[in-house]
Amino acid sequence: MRLAVLLLGLLFAAPLAAAEHEVAPGEGSLARAVAGAASGDVLKLVDGVYRGSVAIDRPLTITGPRNAVVDGGGKGTVITLTAPDVTLSGFSVTGSGQVNQDLDAGVKIEKGADRARLEGLLVTGNMHGIDVHGGRDAQVVGNEIVGTQQPRMNERGNGIYVWNSPGTLLEGNSIRYGRDGIFSNASSSSIYRGNMMRDLRFAVHFMYTRNTEVSQNISIGNHLGFAIMFSDRAKILNNLSLGDREHGLMLNYANNADVTGNLVRGGTKKCLFIYNAHKNLIWENRFETCDIGVHFTAGSERNVLTGNAFLGNREQVKYVGTRHMEWSHEGRGNFWSDHPAYDLNGDGLADSFYRPNDLMDQILWSQPAAALLTGSPAVQLIRWSQQSFPATLPGGVRDSAPLMRPLTIPVGEATRAFEAEAAGRWSQGNIDDLDPANLTAH
Repeated sequence: MRLAVLLLGLLFAAPLAAAEHEVAPGEGSLARAVAGAASGDVLKLVDGVYRGSVAIDRPLTITGPRNAVVDGGGKGTVITLTAPDVTLSGFSVTGSGQVNQDLDAGVKIEKGADRARLEGLLVTGNMHGIDVHGGRDAQVVGNEIVGTQQPRMNERGNGIYVWNSPGTLLEGNSIRYGRDGIFSNASSSSIYRGNMMRDLRFAVHFMYTRNTEVSQNISIGNHLGFAIMFSDRAKILNNLSLGDREHGLMLNYANNADVTGNLVRGGTKKCLFIYNAHKNLIWENRFETCDIGVHFTAGSERNVLTGNAFLGNREQVKYVGTRHMEWSHEGRGNFWSDHPAYDLNGDGLADSFYRPNDLMDQILWSQPAAALLTGSPAVQLIRWSQQSFPATLPGGVRDSAPLMRPLTIPVGEATRAFEAEAAGRWSQGNIDDLDPANLTAH
């Protein structure tokens, strides 16, 4: 008897099973289906166009094939999430408004819409693709986001915009066109992993973001790869910047970052740009075939650079300053492809130190017209004297324990194909309307 009563109690205590509803295409049909659904229900879309914007104010799952298209008709945001525990999966989202200051988007996750999951969506032709705007612990996984190519690049929207949304996971998304691939502003404690970003201003752009991981992402043919600005405790791990135009990786007022395992190569003016950035660990990265391997400026202090490889850069280091900078750590420095070194004891370290810049380099940077005198006897005498009498050298970078061999970072076949497609585009001139002087605009 007691067992029967217990089983009956458990039966009534169990929640009712979620109901599934097939939703036919049509004007306003999805909005009506949402209004008539109970929390936890599953709405299944079929091929066709679902016209009109939709607000989802209760926990629901909405799923469908790519040919099921939710079209906002060019006004506002197409799908707005205001309730927690909403899942959107598989279908297409298009037709947002084009008002950037209103953050018109394909999908917007608002404050209180916690634990949203967006997976496998095709989000195309919107001002912003996905706007995570205050919702916590969102998961944006495996979506294809294609932004607009008009108007001017700085006036377009972002592929994914994350604002004040702790715990966000962005993983395995493909983002092309628009302004920035991922723009994270005033957010924290998130993971952006394994995303592919092409034909953008910035692939990843941080402003006032903290304690966030950026790992295994690929940036190809963008104006700038990874811009970490005014941010703290970022982890920039195992990313690729291939054929980006201005900088592969920029640390601008960025502190306490771990920058490890990244590859920057090809077509880039500066592989690594460090500007007023402090206490960063930069190790085991590979920087190759850029105009400048690393540009280090604006009083950046207490950074550690070790185990990196600088290969085939036209100028390995540009440092303008009078302080002495040591770029080895605990007896281990970096690999420099232009360092003619020997290793007689076979310990993997060069037997001589490496110094990339001298007084004439600093004069040429500050007074470009002096390049006309580069081959003159006076310049050659100055350089000879500094090599022969190191005490005459100004402050600058020195690596006391250069490595004899560079680390290698593999690139997959499919990624190499995209890299080849983007190769040489910058030599054809500015193919977009972006002014490089405005790269710090946000």
